[in-house]
Formats: sequence, structure tokens, C-alpha cells
Amino acid sequence: QVQLVESGGGLVQAGGSLRLSCASSGRTFRDYVLGWFRQAPGKEREFVAAITWNGIGTAYADSVKGRFLISRDNTKNTVYLQMNRLKPEDTAVYYCAASSEWATTHVPEKYNYWGQGTQVTVSS
Repeated sequence: QVQLVESGGGLVQAGGSLRLSCASSGRTFRDYVLGWFRQAPGKEREFVAAITWNGIGTAYADSVKGRFLISRDNTKNTVYLQMNRLKPEDTAVYYCAASSEWATTHVPEKYNYWGQGTQVTVSS
């Protein structure tokens, strides 16, 4: 069982930065692929970024590539999402999730565990 708790969301002006954190209480944190998804009002949940078990492999949605950076610290059971040059269209609830598969990292249905989400609002 993996429990995930996100933090770090908030209100920021366009062009600003935020760093999201997702802490896990599970002892098997290092066994999972970790991903970030987001969901804006009236829209489907979409993939943002993911990172492999050892932190070497990463994947990003085209909309955030070059602006967002995902990382993890397995000694702290925490995954991070550094978000730079934020845009109003980045406004959403951001969720972290854990999966045992890397090949389907962009598919939310393949993730076994989810956090409760943290709100990110980017003002223009």
C-alpha cells in the first residue's frame, strides 16, 4: 500500500515558479514509477510528467517540456515537480500517482495509487 500526499500548490503570477512535493508513507516507494497529472475544471485528467524507479528516466507532456522538471528522492520517499515559466493554462489540480509500469506512464488508468491533489492557480 502506498499513500501519497501532495503539497506546494498555490497562486502564482504568469511567468513565476512553484515546486510541488509528493510524500509517501509506503515502505515500497522506490519500487514504483511516479507520475504527475493535472485536471482543470471541465477537462479530463491529463499526464504531466513521470519518473522511473531509480530517477534516471523521465517523460513529459509536450505542453510542459522545457518548463517543468520531475525528480525524486527515494531516501525521503518524495517526488517533486519543479514548475517554471508558468502559464494561466497550467491552472489545475495537480495529482501525484504511483504505477508499477513504465511503458504506460502517460495512462492514468495504469496508476494504482493517487494523492488527493493540490491546487495550482496561475494568474495572467
